[in-house]
Amino acid sequence: MRTKCYGVSLLISLLSISLLAAEKPIDISAVVSKTEAEKILGEPVRNPTPLNVNGKDGYYSKCNYYSSKSVRSLLLRVRQASEGSVDPQTEFDQVTGNGVKFKTIDGLGEKAAVLNGVPENGLPQNVIMLYVVKGQSFVTIGVGGI
Repeated sequence: MRTKCYGVSLLISLLSISLLAAEKPIDISAVVSKTEAEKILGEPVRNPTPLNVNGKDGYYSKCNYYSSKSVRSLLLRVRQASEGSVDPQTEFDQVTGNGVKFKTIDGLGEKAAVLNGVPENGLPQNVIMLYVVKGQSFVTIGVGGI
């Protein structure tokens, strides 16, 4: 549990700093390094294969860290919306709508919510998802196996 609290605190700190410059493309793998992912998950992780692409809906960066010892994982996503694409606020409302149980996180971006593994959310029991809207960015962080 201590690892999880440390990990979430570290992640929020790193993302808060990075989202200040949210108008420039963010390489999420540069924000959360392999070493930091190992601290968050509390064990060694495999080498990630990050992806950074520009598409019709904006700029997208993702990086997944998977444990080399267990099923623990850390999934990181940032979508920086382009003009005319789905607005991050709308995307957030879609994720948190339709009976989904979530906890609002005040003071993080314009909107933020945590979803955990309950049947209404369609997530496994050992998964926690954090969604954050900051300007034109929609951030998704998933932690599994803890």
